[in-house]
Amino acid sequence: MRVQQSAGSFALCVENGGSEDLEARKLYQVLPDREAAREGYTRVVDESGEDYMYPSDLFVPVKLPAAVVRRLKKRIDARTPAARRSMRRAG
Repeated sequence: MRVQQSAGSFALCVENGGSEDLEARKLYQVLPDREAAREGYTRVVDESGEDYMYPSDLFVPVKLPAAVVRRLKKRIDARTPAARRSMRRAG
């Protein structure tokens, strides 16, 4: 199964494949990566906060309303390492 890989796409992790950086039954942001998709992988932002490629069969694509995607992306952007550094400096 191919996972849609557009700028605002998300996928549900159906199994973690033995990775400590994935949680089953959790939603992950999918990042576009055509080369990874051709090889059967999906690039997601995992629990480490970084993006990595995982086998596509670990995920099921989900279609979310645009308002939900915007809210999720705001929360994700706030969790990125650069955002955390800037929050620490401001605080």
